[in-house]
Order: sequence, then structure tokens, then C-alpha cells
Amino acid sequence: MTVPTPDEPHNTEPPASAVVHPASAAAAVSESAQPSVSVVVLAYGAEEYLAECIAALLAVQPVPQIVLVDNGATAAVDALEPHPAVTILRPEQNLGFSGGCNLGAAATAGDVIVFVNSDVVIAPDALRELSEQVSQPGVGLASGRVLLGAEPDRVNSVGNPIQFLGFSWSGSMGDLASAHTKPKTIAGVCGATFGVRRAVWFELGGFDPIFFAYCEDMDLSLRTWQRGYSVQFVPSAICWHWHDFGRHPRKMYLLERNRLICLLTIYEPRTLALIAPIALVVEAGVMVAAIRDGWAKQKWAGWVWIVRHRSELAARHRRIQSARVRSDAQLAPLLQAPIDPPPGFGMTVPPILNRLLSADWRRITHQLMQSAPPRTKRAPRIYRRVPTTTDSL
Repeated sequence: MTVPTPDEPHNTEPPASAVVHPASAAAAVSESAQPSVSVVVLAYGAEEYLAECIAALLAVQPVPQIVLVDNGATAAVDALEPHPAVTILRPEQNLGFSGGCNLGAAATAGDVIVFVNSDVVIAPDALRELSEQVSQPGVGLASGRVLLGAEPDRVNSVGNPIQFLGFSWSGSMGDLASAHTKPKTIAGVCGATFGVRRAVWFELGGFDPIFFAYCEDMDLSLRTWQRGYSVQFVPSAICWHWHDFGRHPRKMYLLERNRLICLLTIYEPRTLALIAPIALVVEAGVMVAAIRDGWAKQKWAGWVWIVRHRSELAARHRRIQSARVRSDAQLAPLLQAPIDPPPGFGMTVPPILNRLLSADWRRITHQLMQSAPPRTKRAPRIYRRVPTTTDSL
């Protein structure tokens, strides 16, 4: 089946199968002047789409180095046909998404690392498009156009918005793919498929294992911006994601705990003081929603974890703040105030709360802009648009 180009949005169907080319299997990295690419795939659980994911990667020319981390999907991994381009790592325990990706990245050799979820099927040119974008000066991360596997002409994410209290969601989920064909600067990548230069990944320290799973892509994106890089959406890097959007108590525990980890450590002390009142109001509202929906015990457990690990979080805060070159005042325009995920995402807030959030964020950003001198030694690139191959379409 023909894989669509970005100017053919109504035919964005995933390839029915991927052809493996054994003759080029030894080409684990790209040729000549093109940056070499390594791919990290993390496998856990039943992994219904793992074989399709790996087959699509092996169909890329030249075949990239693929590092597959078996984080608890032994049966699905063992069912794969051996291939010289695929290296399988088996940690002794489940390292979570963040730890598993870090382990895989450490085993790569490419100039560029692309992370691909095990339930994602990529288009043949997606790796090249991401690699070219992150190779541009000043670009830190690049996120692909992630479409829904079950509705291939609909968006899963075109980059994730980040709300100033640490909420994030799949950007423009449910939109027609044809509505998102232009490259743009975004607040955060979608962790399902994104690329990063190897040097930048290790400069940032990769994902923080403290998260285990969820919110690590938001945290990485914010730290990327703080370090003076930009985050870009690459519409020509197409993939299809068979994601389970279900919510269960364990997931809600990690989502809320990790949101607070990021919130408490990513901001400068003055910003934390300014957002504290509205953050407490929202925390009360989240607990009310948790009681209503049956995961109050998990929300409470998240608070308990934060208190018990306050020394660790204080150390993380010092580490992040000492490394940044951009102030919160410079990065505030990247963040949004309303909590307004797409319909069907499973998270809604009363309109009056969004009005309150918007008014308070205006107040906070105004105070930040007036009182915080720029701390960067690099020219801010927040609004700089980096050209990609889709610009000619």
C-alpha cells in the first residue's frame, strides 16, 4: 500500500505490511553526509503491534540501527524473526518507559536517536524527516505527525500543548490530518515518535528515571527549551499510533504524581511562589474529581510520595535551575492557561476555572516579564520557524 505524502492527507492509511531487505540489513546507520539514525523501541506486555512496528522500521532505506528493549514483553519479542539490524536488550527488571528508553539510547550509535513506541507504524521517510529537522542549528527535539491507527485520517498528536500547572495532552487529537501540514514550533513533543540529536539527548541527561512512566516527554521538552534549544513539529514525519486511551487508577497515580514532580522542579523559585495560590485551588479540584471517579486513594498516594521525597525533589530543582540558560519569563509564552484537551480525551474543567486560570496566568506572566532579567547567553529561538522539506508543498 502506498504511503501518503503530506499533500495527500485523505489517503493517510498505514502500510498493510513492510518488506524487509536482507541485503541492506548490515546498514545499521545511514550513509555519506546524512546523519546516522538509531531507533529505540520499548516493549512491554502483550504488544499486539510490535511485529508491525519493527517491520516498518526494517523497511526504511538504509536500514537503521534498531535497539529493542524488552521491558516485560518476552513472548512478543521472542516471536520476532532475528535480524542483524535489531539489538535486543533485556533488563533484569521493568525500568519503566523513562528508564527503558534511557537504556536503549545508551546502546545506540547513531548521530540522531528516534524513539518509536511499540504500537506505532512509521512511514518510510519519517526517520529521515525527523533526522533532518533535529540536525538544524538550534533545534533540540522534533515531533512527528502522529495519526490514529484506528482512524488513519485523524490526528493523535501534532505536538503536545503544556498548561502552566503541568497538564499536557495530545495536541489537536481528532482533527483531520489534512488540517496540519505546516511545520511549527511547539511546546512539547509527543513521546510516541520523536527525534533528538545524540549529543543533545546526553546533554539533557535523557529522560529522568524518577518519572517511570508518563509526563517524561513534557519534562524533557521543557528542559530542552530551558537549555536554549527549540522543539519543532514535523508534519512530513508521519506515523500511525494504536494507543490505548484508557484511564485506570495506577495510570492516574503516575500522571498526577509526575505532573507535580515536574511542576515543583521545573520553575524558578519566584515563579513557584506566584503560581502557588492557583495551584492549590486546582489541586483541591483534582481531588474532588478523583473522589468522584474512584481514584482518590491514588491521588492521596501521589501527595504522600511528594512529601516523602522532598529532599530528592529539592536536589532535582537545584540541578535543573543551575543548568538552564533561559528564564521562566522568556519561556512563559510557550505555555497555555486553559485546561482544554480535545473532546473524548477524558479530562474536562468548568469554564469558570479556565477563565480564572487565564486571568491568573496573565498576572503571573506580567510580573515575570517586569521583574526577571533575561538569563540566557543565547538568542531566544521560541518563535523562530525552522524550514523543513514540507515548506515547498
